[in-house]
Amino acid sequence: MMITNENLTRDRPTFVTHLECGMEGDHYDADVVHGLSKAGRPLLVKYDLESIQKAVTKGELARRPADLWRYREFLPVRKTENIVSLGEIYTPIVELPKLAPGNGQLLVKDEGRLPTGSFKARGLCMAVSMAKEFGIEKVAMPTNGNAGAALAAYGSRAGMESYIFCPDDTPTINVREIAAQGAKVWSVNGLINDCGRIVGEGKDAMGWFDFSTLKEPYRIEGKKTMGLELADQLGWKVPDVIFYPTGGGTGLIGMWKAFNELKAIGWLNGKLPRMVAVQATGCAPIVKAYEEGVEHAELWRDAHTIAAGIRVPIAVGDFLILRAVRESGGFAIAVDDDSISDGLQEVSEKEGLLLCPEGAATYAAYKASLEKGLVSSSDQVVLFNCATGLKYEMPPAEKSLDCTKPIDYEALK
Repeated sequence: MMITNENLTRDRPTFVTHLECGMEGDHYDADVVHGLSKAGRPLLVKYDLESIQKAVTKGELARRPADLWRYREFLPVRKTENIVSLGEIYTPIVELPKLAPGNGQLLVKDEGRLPTGSFKARGLCMAVSMAKEFGIEKVAMPTNGNAGAALAAYGSRAGMESYIFCPDDTPTINVREIAAQGAKVWSVNGLINDCGRIVGEGKDAMGWFDFSTLKEPYRIEGKKTMGLELADQLGWKVPDVIFYPTGGGTGLIGMWKAFNELKAIGWLNGKLPRMVAVQATGCAPIVKAYEEGVEHAELWRDAHTIAAGIRVPIAVGDFLILRAVRESGGFAIAVDDDSISDGLQEVSEKEGLLLCPEGAATYAAYKASLEKGLVSSSDQVVLFNCATGLKYEMPPAEKSLDCTKPIDYEALK
């Protein structure tokens, strides 16, 4: 029996009108290759939202297969033939009833169920699909691990050459995953911004397109589907608060964009979620900028944390992250590595859900926010677990038994 998915095979109308500089607001033509704006800032994809409202209904979406490409009208890929997919299923919302205080609800959006085991699949499947649409054949990016794995997979799927550069303390499993999926990968004795410099300086010599976070416009559109999907799963409603692990911040920016687009077409009513940017105390440039009331973050020196995915010393979209946080009535908060480790263990042991360190950071931040009165015990809260915990080193488990001798069962208790 032939397997078909109409989201990947049926043509849909598209509604991109232009691109717009996130800082200056000046316009750029659609259907043309772009990196950053003239001001050196991220470009945002703009749509004819009024036409989307007329073209598709919630009921029609509900009849389509439940995957990322259900939302084709809200996405930038023009031609169906250019979709590059590895099966981007809906990710489940997992309730944590034992850990939820009061009469609130604590939910985890578990992005580790996506291809390549992380939410980076959302952004990279969209960016690679658009690169295919533009005829780009060679791409490069810096990564702390999961984004590189996603680019390696989708780049290979699309027949592209991928060049990927990782800080030399990137988890070994991520580096090997990148190599196994067909990309050329190097470890670099620096941080992700140093890797990004190598990519930027190599553009002329190597002829690759720079896929660094927010230096092309379409990863945001892929990450935007987290907001579309979450609202869809909750019956076109949104939670009170979203805690999001924030490095480059593409997902937080994308979700806030999604919620505002849905509100503009009348699919969401009332208050939008309070967006909370979660960072580690060893690398918290967004938190510092938020607390100081400024629009841009400073380069964070000596960045370090066990949550490698949020160890981003400087983000080109810092102002977009901070705008989303402030416009939503949210906040930015940092948690230390001990709290991250404790949170990971607590959720695993009490609820049976294995988080990644970045996901555990959101739980630690939620607990700290409750104690500080920043959120209420009656709130419906969503934590984003951005990758499967199976990719990360776990505590040792070294107990053993000798099956040739009598077992002391009392000692097992």
